[in-house]
Amino acid sequence: MTLGKKIGLGALAVLLILLAAPFAVVAFYDWNGLKPQIEERASATLGREVAISGDLDIGWQWPSGDSGWRRWVPWLQLHAERLRIGSPAALTDTDLVNAEALSISFAPLPLLDRRLSLPAITLRGAQASLVRVEDGNNNWTFDLTGEDNVTKEEGAGNEDSQSGWTVDVGTLDFDPIDIDYRDATLAADINASLELLGEPIAFDELTDRQGVEAVADQPVVDYRFGWQVEGTYQHQPVTGSGRLGGLAALRSPGAPYPLQASLEAGGTQVDISGTLTDPLSPKQLNLDLGLSGRSLGDLYDILGVTLPETPAYATRGHLTANLDTQEALVFTYDDFDGEIGESDIHGHLTYRMGEPRPSLTGEVISNQLRFADLAPLIGADSNETTSPSNEETQDESRTQPADKLLPVSEFQTAQWRTMDADVTFTAERIEHGNSLPLEDLYTHVTLNDGEILLDPLRFGVAGGDLNTTLRLDGSQTPMQSRVDMHIRRLRLGQLFPDVDMMDESQGELNGDATLSGSGNSVASVLGSSNGNLQMLISDGRISQNLMELAGLNVGNYLIGQLFGDEQVDIHCAATHLEVEKGIARTRFFVIDTENALVRISGTVNLGDETLDLTVEPESKGARIFTLRSPLYVRGTFKNPSPGVDTGSLLTRGAVGAFLGTVAAPAAGLLALVSPSTDETTPCNDFLSQLETE
Repeated sequence: MTLGKKIGLGALAVLLILLAAPFAVVAFYDWNGLKPQIEERASATLGREVAISGDLDIGWQWPSGDSGWRRWVPWLQLHAERLRIGSPAALTDTDLVNAEALSISFAPLPLLDRRLSLPAITLRGAQASLVRVEDGNNNWTFDLTGEDNVTKEEGAGNEDSQSGWTVDVGTLDFDPIDIDYRDATLAADINASLELLGEPIAFDELTDRQGVEAVADQPVVDYRFGWQVEGTYQHQPVTGSGRLGGLAALRSPGAPYPLQASLEAGGTQVDISGTLTDPLSPKQLNLDLGLSGRSLGDLYDILGVTLPETPAYATRGHLTANLDTQEALVFTYDDFDGEIGESDIHGHLTYRMGEPRPSLTGEVISNQLRFADLAPLIGADSNETTSPSNEETQDESRTQPADKLLPVSEFQTAQWRTMDADVTFTAERIEHGNSLPLEDLYTHVTLNDGEILLDPLRFGVAGGDLNTTLRLDGSQTPMQSRVDMHIRRLRLGQLFPDVDMMDESQGELNGDATLSGSGNSVASVLGSSNGNLQMLISDGRISQNLMELAGLNVGNYLIGQLFGDEQVDIHCAATHLEVEKGIARTRFFVIDTENALVRISGTVNLGDETLDLTVEPESKGARIFTLRSPLYVRGTFKNPSPGVDTGSLLTRGAVGAFLGTVAAPAAGLLALVSPSTDETTPCNDFLSQLETE
């Protein structure tokens, strides 16, 4: 053999040895000897204890899936057993992660392209404990140190804009992972599990793909992971399950990542399905959202959104949000449909997070509103809406006493100061059987720094209008309230639609009312109110049978005592009540019928809900009253007690003398006589006569 050949063979041997040495070192070296150094370095970098209690090994693995010459370049495989990552000692002594075994495959060639490629990760027997304390600090945020470390969260397909390096994760295989989540800021204590689905579930099976593709040109991957949760959130029990997409979507920035979840918190159910674009750097949320529960008011504890108390509800719509913005986040709930009680609702709402408070704007429409479904807004059915699950803890301030008619349920004014609102509500038709002549409803609701304004609050009633401006100032303690009400052209023939004998009545009802008061419930506001009420009825018709059919037992009694069982025409009925500190006094209350004048005097106490009224008739001569004593109405709103005041006698005299006993503020009432026309009614002459008395 020549010297040249010997040199060549020697060089080849050295080269082979140099190439084989790393493989031999990796394959046969006892890596456990490096555990102390690795643990020390990892602990210093992560700022918490890292320990490997089992074997540590690094070996070689032939690539799977690569083609061409790349398949001849082996991967490194790291395998560690009984791995533990602790938590900052100042937060909790609970470990962040415990794993029985962790295997990571590492492809060296992509390093040339500034890409960290991890083709396969396998995790066995893993548990995680996530903890956040009251000051907001948590155990899952790492304070990485060193110039070369990246301080933001990285993941598959995510690029560090400063270093230009990317991380690419291939397949992920793991046993079900148990996760404990405790969050003092959210009052959450939740146990969760994350697992691989046996077979991927097609995205189409759980989501309306058409709605998702409207905001994403890229195809949506299928669901690959499943999860379940159980525990408490905001002191309410929480259960739920859902599915997540696989890692394929994470490799492509801008790709829609599929999400699906069904959660129940307290009495509220939340169902979502859709996508989150680029979840490692969230850009666009695009979800079908369904909400249902006992009351919309419960959403304050779940989502922090201030909504009124309602009957049971269910809605479904489309939720979108642009998360890639430096401005305040805006969530839009479009084209939702649903029910509240037995009423339908439709519309769109926008929730904007920002300073000084989040805000809710939008429009809600009901094609047919059941009037009873409005009762919880003022606490009128507070006893009926108490759920069995919280009967023992029901606030006494929200329980309606059996002997009270005015709602005592208190408004949750503290919630009003956490959000602003500007929402319109329209009810095209109001359903209340045949007993109440409500036709439609429109209101514009604004909430600003704890003050609610309904302007206007308009009801269509009996062919006329009930226009109201209502202001509730919850920024003050107790709440300050004011209502201005205008009743215009209510047709008496339509006020009792199920009473045939009213069909021929051509009269109308007009009125004005202004009341202001303080308190946190309807009962307390009215019980402290000041103001006045004026009301006028012209060309009406009344009878004992009418009162009986209308269910007005007191009116039935009084009409029977005054007029027997006749049907009597009312030329004019006018009243002016002055209210001071919750006591309404009759400044003027006279009914002019075809055969008698009837004067009513006394008080109505809105605070203790008692009545003390006296009814005195004076015959016009067409009918001689046999009644010798005044009538009275006493008792309470819930249980009024009419009767005859046998201790007093009626003073007989001429009609003129009778009218002279009335302190008549008739000028103000004249403004209510056909206020929108120049029509002359019997009330014109009657009130003009009173002015001259």
